[in-house]
Amino acid sequence: MHEMGITQGILAASIEAAEKENAVSITEVRISVGDLTEIVETALQFAFETLREGTIAEGAELAVTHVSPRSRCTSCGEEFEHDKWDLTCPKCGSFFCDVLAGRELRIDSIDIDTDEGHEEIA
Repeated sequence: MHEMGITQGILAASIEAAEKENAVSITEVRISVGDLTEIVETALQFAFETLREGTIAEGAELAVTHVSPRSRCTSCGEEFEHDKWDLTCPKCGSFFCDVLAGRELRIDSIDIDTDEGHEEIA
């Protein structure tokens, strides 16, 4: 389950960013995950719930936004959305395409509580 390692990285980066802002707790971590990454959200959520225990992220939520695959045909320039299995250009039928979206894995923002109140960091 590679989601455990991925989640360790997400959590470590979130905690580091939150501590730089003098956070006393993290309440939510928002991430974007491309459908082409093959990451299973239920496994990601399970790993997050397990790894957050005993940290300033204990009790935090993990909000996941899915990013659909989108490509550009290198033959005709058509941009199109597709599933993860069919990269064929709908305009000219070419198989030669550059993936523009769908491979993302990024932290979009982190909600934290500080002694001064609640804030969002990106």
